[in-house]
Amino acid sequence: MLIIPVKEGENIDRCLKKFKKKFEKTGVIRELRSRQAFVKPSVRRREEIKHAIYVAKMHSTEQ
Repeated sequence: MLIIPVKEGENIDRCLKKFKKKFEKTGVIRELRSRQAFVKPSVRRREEIKHAIYVAKMHSTEQ
């Protein structure tokens, strides 16, 4: 359960923004979307490898 402390006289829009940010960090929506369709383990692993290669290239170009 998410608990958002609200200060006296704080704007409701600001509280809602805090809630949305905390909720996004939990990753619930991301997990629900990923569970909508089954992805074979081999395909998932291939995507992870492609992402690792991309990140390695980005780090190598920085230096």
